[in-house]
Amino acid sequence: MWSAADEFQFVWKKVAGDVTLTADISFIGKGVNEHRKAVLMLRQSLDADSAYADAALHGSGLTSLQYREEKGTATHEIQANVSAPKRLRIEKRGAYFSMSLAGADGDFHPAGGSTRVALKEPFYVGIGVCSHDKNVVERAVFSNVELKTAAPVKAAQSTLYSTLEIVTVASTDRRVVYVAPERFEAPNWMPDGKNLLFNRNGRIEKIAVTGGTPQIIDTGFAIRCNNDHGISPDGTQLVISDQSQEEHRSLVYIVPIGGGSPRRITQKSPSYWHGWSPDGKTLAFVGERNGEFDIYAISAASGEETRLTTAKGLDDGPEYSPDGKYIYFNSERTGHMQIWRMRADGSEQEQVTFDEYNNWFPHISPDGLQMVFLTYEASVTGHPENKDVMLLLMSLKDKKVIVLAKLFGGQGTINVPSWSPDGRQVAFVSYQLLAD
Repeated sequence: MWSAADEFQFVWKKVAGDVTLTADISFIGKGVNEHRKAVLMLRQSLDADSAYADAALHGSGLTSLQYREEKGTATHEIQANVSAPKRLRIEKRGAYFSMSLAGADGDFHPAGGSTRVALKEPFYVGIGVCSHDKNVVERAVFSNVELKTAAPVKAAQSTLYSTLEIVTVASTDRRVVYVAPERFEAPNWMPDGKNLLFNRNGRIEKIAVTGGTPQIIDTGFAIRCNNDHGISPDGTQLVISDQSQEEHRSLVYIVPIGGGSPRRITQKSPSYWHGWSPDGKTLAFVGERNGEFDIYAISAASGEETRLTTAKGLDDGPEYSPDGKYIYFNSERTGHMQIWRMRADGSEQEQVTFDEYNNWFPHISPDGLQMVFLTYEASVTGHPENKDVMLLLMSLKDKKVIVLAKLFGGQGTINVPSWSPDGRQVAFVSYQLLAD
């Protein structure tokens, strides 16, 4: 059950609508291949290459939400950060599929992450086993199996869950780092490659890429940090955008990477940081001045700000290319939001993306060859939260674009630089509204 075709044993029935399928799952015997799987599956057809989504328990204990978006395409997965759960649940709501897991106590917790797979009604739902070896028979026990209709989730009767995820660019497979029943946003990948930063409740927090318990970074009086924050090229300083002072409008500050007293950079507000030049000398930020949002540059030592864009309409999300020659940004000057770039001094402004979507927050890979960005449907104005969005990856050489992830998100998903130092992965936040 992988790649573009599946071979497994499947017990099923045909259903329609939104459903949940729940079961205790255990394997019989030690097994031969650690990739043997026991799954709870929803599937378009019985064809080997059918579109599907499943909650898969592997012989090794790895638990994943696996999916094939369309017939004949490759399988992908979202790996949970919980190993060998006792009880699993897969849930379909509209085109979204998600997984919840329970241990010996029977209490379910969201595994984090969800994906969109469009199944036409009716479709197949059932339980399946795969040995991952055509010459081997594996056995699994499914007990306390429950197939239920999923009641609609009303926003007023739901809890927002945030999931910090990592997507591997080469495979587009995803892995969950951290899940919590509240809003957090905007991961930065630290230069050591071992830790991530994100903001929650006005504070900046640090967590290992392998998961665990986040730790709050001391930012002094700056306790109303928003989602525009990042790390200096040499890894010694943290830049934050905070709304604690004066009129509670965002200002840019710098603190030591390990925490400390903020040093004010911008004198005018609101100002929202987005980019740090590779030589560490200059910050790029978005400022609202006289009712217009434009991109500005300012010395990291503080001083006078320099306006770089003057076009009518919102300009946002400035980020330097790794060679320092360009600043990439998003602009709605054409009538809807697209990705642009300009020389670091603001000259030679040129459009990069040309599509029907609204594209936000370009982030350039460490080698300067690729760009990941967030895209909304054409009908969406601004960059609101809780929308159907995609993370897209563009090759800057030939402008080819692929989908890294389809998710529920938007504001907070990928506002700031979040490439891994080796350029192989990208961190982001996805969201779910789950019934109370």
